[in-house]
Amino acid sequence: MTENSSVELSVEQRKEIFADNFEDIKGRISAAAIKSGRKPEDILFLAATKTIDIQVINYAISKGLPAVGENKVQEFLSKEEQLLSGAQRHFIGHLQSNKAKDIVGKVSLIHSVHSVKLARIIGELSVKKGITSDILLEVNIGKEESKSGFLAEEVLENLKEISKIKGVFVRGLMTIPPICSNSSKNRAYFKEMYNLFLDIRSKKIDNSSMEFLSMGMSDDFEAAIEEGANIVRIGTALFGKRNYTF
Repeated sequence: MTENSSVELSVEQRKEIFADNFEDIKGRISAAAIKSGRKPEDILFLAATKTIDIQVINYAISKGLPAVGENKVQEFLSKEEQLLSGAQRHFIGHLQSNKAKDIVGKVSLIHSVHSVKLARIIGELSVKKGITSDILLEVNIGKEESKSGFLAEEVLENLKEISKIKGVFVRGLMTIPPICSNSSKNRAYFKEMYNLFLDIRSKKIDNSSMEFLSMGMSDDFEAAIEEGANIVRIGTALFGKRNYTF
């Protein structure tokens, strides 16, 4: 992969990096899916586009990128009207309650619902708009104090409460596991998430479907898929190192 970490990368450099990496990553996703006993099309390849220029994102969409996800509300709003159609739009970052109004109705899936309070706010905003918002519940699988999300042992009871909220529909779970130098420990978190996902799905809670398990990023997406993920969020491996402009 062509990459330059000492200076900010230009739009053309980003496009070149994307062109170099896109097919390779799709191939790796396909191989991991097959290894896990599924079809390549069962996995959603979502590009994490934080700090990536709109021209680069649109170039990627024009080449067949199926989905994009933003981490920050301000950045999403700055790009929203210029984004090409043809790719799903997701919100994948931490969502503050007071900024939910800027996201509801504008994305197909909100990955990071970390509290019942936030789910209620999304529900109220959705009802006012006459829509139902699809959401994922964020799980703090590593019990890290620095991260938001439900603890694994809290998910089921909170899902039961959220499932009663009008205007939201729970489509699955999402996590960002702790950074691990040991790949086997990383896999252990993914396995724990998948087992939690299967257990909750077996309960068949009303107003939830448990279709999606969003986990795995640039450094670990293959392991995540092999352990059960069906949405992976890939940024640096696709576009190169980030320019932090937001």
